Amino acid sequence: MNNTMEYKGYVGSVEFSEDDGMFFGKVMGVRSLISYEGSNAKELVEDFHAAVEDYLTLCESQNQPPEKAYKGSFNVRISPELHKQTAIYAASQQTSLNNVVADALRSYVSAHLR
Repeated sequence: MNNTMEYKGYVGSVEFSEDDGMFFGKVMGVRSLISYEGSNAKELVEDFHAAVEDYLTLCESQNQPPEKAYKGSFNVRISPELHKQTAIYAASQQTSLNNVVADALRSYVSAHLR
């Protein structure tokens, strides 16, 4: 079962409340709270699409650019020793620290998404 869905570049979570018998979720990767719900999968998808459309319309009416989810930049906190080791490795490979981290993440994610 997939627990996310995508519409217009926005990724939304899919959760279920057994107590309420409702599906619900929120758009991930943005600071704005964009939530939706439905009593079945079809209603959930429809409400997700409507919530994204409402958000985009609100941004347009306020002359504000909508947030882009997953801009490709984030901070990672690691130990100073790992930072040092990774930087030394990157230099020895004549590449950037950013490329080493991106390659490591790509490898990890592809191995775990199977």
